[in-house]
Amino acid sequence: MTRKTFAIPVLLLMAYVSIGTQLQAQAVYEDERYVPETDPLVLDKLEAWQDLKFGLLMHWGTYSQWGIVESWSLCPEEYGWCERTKGSNPQDYFTYKKEYEDLRKTFNPVDFDPNKWARAAKQAGMKYVVFTTKHHDGFSMFDSKYTDYKITAPDVPFSKNPKANITKEIFDSFREQGLWTGAYFSKPDWNVPSYWDPYYPPRDRNVNYEPEANPEKWQEYVDFTHNQIMELLTDYGKVDILWLDGGWVAKTPKSAITTWYDQQLTNNDNGYLKHRIVNQDIKMDELVVKAREKQPGLIVVDRAVHGKNQNYLTPENRVPHKPLPYPWESCIIAGGSWSYSFNAKYMSGREAVHLLVDIVAKGGNLLLNIAPSPSGTWDEGAYTMLKEMGAWMDVNSEAIYGTRALDPYKFGQVCVTSKPDGTIYLIYLVEEGQTDLISEISFPLGKVQKRLRAKLLETNTSLKTKKVENSLVISIPKSLKPKLLDTKAFVIKLK
Repeated sequence: MTRKTFAIPVLLLMAYVSIGTQLQAQAVYEDERYVPETDPLVLDKLEAWQDLKFGLLMHWGTYSQWGIVESWSLCPEEYGWCERTKGSNPQDYFTYKKEYEDLRKTFNPVDFDPNKWARAAKQAGMKYVVFTTKHHDGFSMFDSKYTDYKITAPDVPFSKNPKANITKEIFDSFREQGLWTGAYFSKPDWNVPSYWDPYYPPRDRNVNYEPEANPEKWQEYVDFTHNQIMELLTDYGKVDILWLDGGWVAKTPKSAITTWYDQQLTNNDNGYLKHRIVNQDIKMDELVVKAREKQPGLIVVDRAVHGKNQNYLTPENRVPHKPLPYPWESCIIAGGSWSYSFNAKYMSGREAVHLLVDIVAKGGNLLLNIAPSPSGTWDEGAYTMLKEMGAWMDVNSEAIYGTRALDPYKFGQVCVTSKPDGTIYLIYLVEEGQTDLISEISFPLGKVQKRLRAKLLETNTSLKTKKVENSLVISIPKSLKPKLLDTKAFVIKLK
């Protein structure tokens, strides 16, 4: 993932710590420009994707053995998440890098059981999965023929396991449970010599030479990246989403680079924009054409790169304050970190349900990250959270799937969703420890003027309503209050 600083809901503080300032253009998703897709197959798929609402993200690699934040300690930048804390001599960068890359020689997740994960995800109500096929460190969690730094290489103990091609196993298992599959793929690769040339020390997250001064070497990297992505889209069955990370690898106008250098001269004392901006044109338009020849209708998410290849936007570890006028998905840590962290504390089922409802009421999807352990298991805290979410979704999922935002999307403790047929859902969020419940919910009708009948979704109980000026007032019977207070959230259906 790309690290950013955001204001986040209180319920997520246990899962995320503010970690510095990065490119301002990547930090404000609400105001980011959006270029609509024109391919009719993609538009249809995007519409279907917006109905899914709930997905699973998994960051997993050799770094799980150290319990560190993915690849970032390889990056020589002065941010907290890049700090080196493991290895025999973390003060020596090149010793550290070798020991990090040697983690492949001990990576042996013998308890890997993707079927168990897929069943748990389905039971929780998840509808799609996005898996890290390769993070910035360049270690491929699939059987790529374009690198030896991969899960199936002979020097990786797990390569002898029948499930060694981890990406294939995960995609097959989740498809079998009816979930869409998405491939997370890092555009930067800090292992391959055509990106970080071993002749030069790495300076920051970017390519460590000037692509425009070395066009042949840069073309080698472009070809390498295209080849790996096309492998994933050719040899791994139906792929629904290509989820590209590393937004700094993009075509950048010279004017933007000049502006960056000017900012360094005027802001070098406050740490603003510490890493370089480099023109890293990876020929994304050409890649997307080839990709959709293999996977018609493929959703492409070129994260944080303004343009037509970012089919939906991905606010990271944060929830927008209001509905957004384009397809979007909040990717959120469920516990600990994006990658595996020892003794991680997971969200409670209540927190996770409330998070999902808040996002869906604003028209978005929730992509919830769970990180597997070095042995290939999920923590029990993850299963507990998902089981509680699933129990709630078993009763209330019709207020989630296939819905869109409706004004007012939220008032007080009530979130609002709607269906194309005019059905409206009021989802009351019951707080932890709440002991009392209001007797009436007053729903501001706005443009909704027709007669509406109210029914409690959980018990199919009809509720009394009356129209008071421009509001629909719904009565909550005293007899139902104890039962409703015992839920994470209850839903009133208006139709």
